[in-house]
Amino acid sequence: MSTQPIELKRTYCRVCMVHCGLVAEVAGDRILKVRGDHDHPLTKGYTCPKGRATGQIHHLEPAITRPLMRKDGELVPVSWDEALDDIAQKLRRIIDTHGPNAIGMYFGSGLGLDSSGYLMEEAFYNALGTPPKFSPLTNDGTAKVMLAGAMGSFYGLNPKTDYDNVDMLIYVGTNPMVSHAHNTGMFNPAVWIRSAAKRGEVWTIDPLFTETAKFSTRHIAAYPGKDYAILAWLTREIIDGGPFNPRQAINGLEQLRAALEGYTCAKAADIAGVTEQELQDLLAAIRRKGRVVVETGTGITMSAGCNMTQWFAWLLMILTGAMNQKGGAWFHPGFLFPFDQVELPLLQSAFTPGSNVRPDVKGILGDWPCAVLPLEIEGGNIRGFFNFGGSIVRSFPDTNALTAALRKLELHVNTEVVHNDVTPYCTHVLPTKGAAERAEFTRWDTLAWNLSLQYTPPLVKPKGERRSAWWVLSQFMKRAGLPVPAFLPESDLHEGADELMLAKLMENARCSFAELKEKRYVEFPLEFPAPWVDKHFERIGGWKLAPPELLGQWNAMRSADEAASGRPKPLCYSSRRQRRKLNGQLSFLGEPANVILHPLDAAAHGITDGQKVRVHNATGEIVLIAKVNAGMRRGVLSIPHGHEDANVNHLTSVHKVDPLGGMALYSGVPVAMEPVAE
Repeated sequence: MSTQPIELKRTYCRVCMVHCGLVAEVAGDRILKVRGDHDHPLTKGYTCPKGRATGQIHHLEPAITRPLMRKDGELVPVSWDEALDDIAQKLRRIIDTHGPNAIGMYFGSGLGLDSSGYLMEEAFYNALGTPPKFSPLTNDGTAKVMLAGAMGSFYGLNPKTDYDNVDMLIYVGTNPMVSHAHNTGMFNPAVWIRSAAKRGEVWTIDPLFTETAKFSTRHIAAYPGKDYAILAWLTREIIDGGPFNPRQAINGLEQLRAALEGYTCAKAADIAGVTEQELQDLLAAIRRKGRVVVETGTGITMSAGCNMTQWFAWLLMILTGAMNQKGGAWFHPGFLFPFDQVELPLLQSAFTPGSNVRPDVKGILGDWPCAVLPLEIEGGNIRGFFNFGGSIVRSFPDTNALTAALRKLELHVNTEVVHNDVTPYCTHVLPTKGAAERAEFTRWDTLAWNLSLQYTPPLVKPKGERRSAWWVLSQFMKRAGLPVPAFLPESDLHEGADELMLAKLMENARCSFAELKEKRYVEFPLEFPAPWVDKHFERIGGWKLAPPELLGQWNAMRSADEAASGRPKPLCYSSRRQRRKLNGQLSFLGEPANVILHPLDAAAHGITDGQKVRVHNATGEIVLIAKVNAGMRRGVLSIPHGHEDANVNHLTSVHKVDPLGGMALYSGVPVAMEPVAE
């Protein structure tokens, strides 16, 4: 037991984008206990198990505290100079022989929450030109960003529910009670959901009666990937019978009306696998309230219907007058780069060029679909790969194809602080400072609950020889003859170097870095409704209701749905988040790798609660523990993602992706199952 004095240090959670305020008990280099900060100006003591595990995350074993390099087939500790020189040499050789586009990189969430590290990732990417880039965007869901560009000509549009006033809210494929919603910064979700339901109505559309459904007014158990049928019919009814009250200009209404012609309640109910009465009741609720807000999550962004569901969700909000209105949805104006103080750049297209092997699948924001990485490696197009803190074996689709391809890379560099299922495939592992070891601020400002920014100093000193990510990246860039930003400090070991990097990121922010460092939390009042939003839509001529790419996909999917009408729906699975887990992280908190199934499905397959179940398809198989639950829709299995031994990516495929955004399908995927003989 440590004999050093215990200090109470205030910080914030770096596990997800909610960034709840925390107080850590620290003795020397040990984080003993973490609790919620009751004096935090926003979250006021609220935390979830993930944030309270901050100390366990930092002390997780087997830790990596020195650079590792593969020699004679084994990863062995080496000096920083040896590792960086070897990386630079191999990087330069690949560039000179095959060109810079033979280098791929994944902007993983590990360095995604390292503000200055992420800055250097971008510098590395730009130094190479426009090499293959992968990110959580093309692994979690491209639909929202795609729609912002296609319908609003600006990727930064991200509507958030006005929880202080909303009285008609629909959740589709999201479970905020577990996930804290999708990119909204929701803390203490029970309070907000209860309040909205008490004030008006909250409806949840999900194949499982989730924790959020328990707090909702009504629940509809739609078939995974077909939620859009419900929203499409609602859109047609709103156009024809109201409430039709768009608050910004619109264009493309007649094309949209024509595309929905003949889309009846009976047809929508059949496709979604629900009753007509449920749809009529939902429409009546919207008409009672006069407008509707629709929130979606990875339950839909990982399905074949991702773009359609997101499109119709936004259409419902636009047409009922919820966008940029009290009781509707607000748009974050940005803290680091204030949108309301500049004329926003306009997109000519929401789409960017696709990959070499799948040019038919479009890119988003320059990012390639994560599903094409194995194909690009196997095709000889990508020969070196830099993984900046991503659990790609658990998070990328088609694990078998991916791991086979990773073995063929000439160079595979990973920034990581603990051995995991990715490190065996690496040529180099570089231990950059962990979340508790570095000064930081909340870089992803537009994902926050309000117009604020937070800062935290380090909780403890870096373990072993860990160095700042920005320094590590700049070093192998310099040694490979690549340009680096002129403002970089010479070394991260110099006093104030890390904070200088953070200050550089705040040159255009609403406050200075010095003010943020002093106050630790800076919030500005939100102007809502926001004049900058309406000004933007006046400038572009209004919302684009019927982007050609979306119309094309709608027509194709509608035809396929109508052709399949009356046929039985196949057994499929839907992905699920867990309260004590975040993607590939936090397995030590003990969330089970279980499969939730309806009692009648269990009986039909000879499965009992607690029994091992083999779930499989043409891609692969996994074994899970059965959890029989009458709240699960019949014909659907609910499987969590991010587990090592029961990795759902053994069931996903690099070939089955959304043709617009390239998202691999994690929901609505057909499977078979049977009990495992004990």
